[in-house]
Amino acid sequence: MEGGNHSVVSEFVLLGLTHSWEIQLLLLLFSSVIFVASMTGNILIMFSVTTDSHLHSPMYFLLASLSFIDLGVSFTGCPKMIYDLFRKHKVISLGGCIAQIFFIHFFGVTEMMLLLAMAFDRYVAICKPLHYLTIMSPRMCVLFTAIAWAFGISHSLFQVALIVNLPFCGPNILDSFYCDLPWLLRLACTDTYKLQFIIIANSGVISVVSFFALLIGYIVILFTVWKHSSSGSPKALSTLSAHITVVLLFFGPIIFIYAWPHHNSQMYKFVALSDAVLIPFLNPVIYTFRNKEMKAAIKRSFRQLVVFRKIS
Repeated sequence: MEGGNHSVVSEFVLLGLTHSWEIQLLLLLFSSVIFVASMTGNILIMFSVTTDSHLHSPMYFLLASLSFIDLGVSFTGCPKMIYDLFRKHKVISLGGCIAQIFFIHFFGVTEMMLLLAMAFDRYVAICKPLHYLTIMSPRMCVLFTAIAWAFGISHSLFQVALIVNLPFCGPNILDSFYCDLPWLLRLACTDTYKLQFIIIANSGVISVVSFFALLIGYIVILFTVWKHSSSGSPKALSTLSAHITVVLLFFGPIIFIYAWPHHNSQMYKFVALSDAVLIPFLNPVIYTFRNKEMKAAIKRSFRQLVVFRKIS
């Protein structure tokens, strides 16, 4: 097996989440509702930030960027998972599997970078309020977003480069509902111990370092709010609690998947389901319900849409 990809496997069989028809029906209903709600929530945030002048600020620009990434996360795994719940024989092509891995890692790392940018935005707003508009200029916001996308693309290309030429000659069964590196490496017809180590060192370290950087950053911000307690503290604490909640929900599954070398398959499926379906839904819910300005903007957006519909 030298000189390129000698795979004889052209597609992989996905075992899915469960073999129980009753549970599959429940998952179909649950996933479909959450998927539609996630699409609606993230699109509403993007629409509100774009059209409402009250939200033309760095924090909401980054939030709209995060919503765009969450849309991508939802479309990467959720539609196929819902579609496969109708099918007894669940398959994905080798090319589709690699493409799915690319987008999973692209959206994941990009979202990490955006969460870091949002933490920096809150740090400047609370710890250096007089310099906020100077530091968090529109140019800086665009730069943060561009850097997040660049990190996401480079990380994903590196991950795909590790597996694109691996030989797959059977078996071709993935005990999951979507493709990801931990399972795919187990099916390669070669020793992948070093590759597994590289992936843990790459994805795992990025996740853990980003998580602890965010935790330290928010601890500094919370200490600053407590030290300089004022009338604006409740609003700042409400905003920070939303950010911290999103960070914990986002990084928990990722660290478990990529920084935990041995894990139970069923537990992994539950965590992966949370990461692929719930997180893109919970992000807009948390940021909306914990933010009065966003709630007011979404109400105004609804009124605009209703008026536009009546006129047309």
